[in-house]
Amino acid sequence: MEVPAEDISICIIEDDAHFRETFADVMALRGVTVRGAGTALAGLASLVQYKSSIVIVDVRLPDMHGFEVCRRIRHTAGLVGIPIILISASIRYNDPCDRVEGLLAGASAFLSKPITIEDLWAEICGVLKRPATEFA
Repeated sequence: MEVPAEDISICIIEDDAHFRETFADVMALRGVTVRGAGTALAGLASLVQYKSSIVIVDVRLPDMHGFEVCRRIRHTAGLVGIPIILISASIRYNDPCDRVEGLLAGASAFLSKPITIEDLWAEICGVLKRPATEFA
């Protein structure tokens, strides 16, 4: 089932301010609400305050590893079923074992940077089509 763009809200936890702001600007043109945070703790606080349809988390954040962010989301009441997309620019996370670790931590998908906004949007739409029970 297609979710109308204007019904989607995204929390992006990404320390690259340029990527975060560009993503938010492009999504705003689609009518999507985006809340961004440059640190894991700020992102988790935002999620608790403003529940999102989906979360995008950079693996390498300044204050916490992205896998730990996933685990915290999966263990926080009210956030358990929110889909999470991990993104990483590090070639270290191209190894299948690391990707599996991210998925076991609670991610719904794992994408490598560089990634275009269009490819990320396509992944978001694909993940949101899955049954909500898949993420809990």
